[in-house]
Amino acid sequence: MRHWISAAAVLAVAAFLVSGCDRHVEPFDPGEQPEQPDLSKIFPEGAGGARPAMAELPPSPQQRGAPPLMPAAAPAAEPVPPPPQPQAQAEVKPIRGTIRLAPELEGRVPAGGVLFIIVRHGSAGPPLAVKRIPSPSFPLDFEIGAGDRMGTSVPFAGPMQVSARVDADGNVSKGPGDLAGDAAEGVEPGASDVVLLLDRVL
Repeated sequence: MRHWISAAAVLAVAAFLVSGCDRHVEPFDPGEQPEQPDLSKIFPEGAGGARPAMAELPPSPQQRGAPPLMPAAAPAAEPVPPPPQPQAQAEVKPIRGTIRLAPELEGRVPAGGVLFIIVRHGSAGPPLAVKRIPSPSFPLDFEIGAGDRMGTSVPFAGPMQVSARVDADGNVSKGPGDLAGDAAEGVEPGASDVVLLLDRVL
């Protein structure tokens, strides 16, 4: 009995679907031309399926005839002064002065001797600058500066000590019979009144 009821229900549903489909489906006609759908049933009257209009933008300054806006100029940067540079050695003034011979040493200057003018930083250490003058006669005006330095790595700057020596054999090293002058201490570049007195015999 249960199987008979299920089969009957299936047949009833199938009959209903067939009758419903025959009500709405028309037979296929090969010569039928497709028709344009009625858009009035889809869109409201007057819309016509057109896209909604975009909101109008206000006119630009160029459209109103106004001159174009120029970008604001950036504030000019203040020039940076260059860092102070050390004074060029070529501009450093030399030391000037006079070398004199003590009266008691008159006639003691060796023939062919060489005068050495020596500048040092302090009383010891290697010379900063040396000037060589062969066969000197006294009194003698001298000048020694940055161009007479033994090396360019050490600046010609004070305070300095200046001394003089007459060497008998022309050798820079000291030897017996050389005449020496007292050192002037605390001399600065540009000094022009340095006086050295040769008053000692080595």
